[in-house]
Amino acid sequence: MHLERHRARRYSFHASMELTDLQSETLIREQTSDLSLFGCHVDTRNPLPPETKVRINIFHRSENFEALGKVIYARQNAGMGILFTRIEPNDQLVLDKWIAELRHQ
Repeated sequence: MHLERHRARRYSFHASMELTDLQSETLIREQTSDLSLFGCHVDTRNPLPPETKVRINIFHRSENFEALGKVIYARQNAGMGILFTRIEPNDQLVLDKWIAELRHQ
């Protein structure tokens, strides 16, 4: 049995998002189901393969978060995990704010 280990606590977080495969430029519009300081889970029936490099945009309330990342796991009909690999300073501030709000719920 394979157990996934997470680097940071994951919080339930439902938001609209767009994911772009950087190689094929394929755009996927889905929902997130959880969020951490290092990544998120994307609910999708057709996940991209592990190691696929992506650009992710998450839209929550009136804010937008963008990062580069890669798929770290994929489960058909269940979704995929995204590890953030590059976050610009302004986007890091948005992520930090969302995580702080989730910690206090």
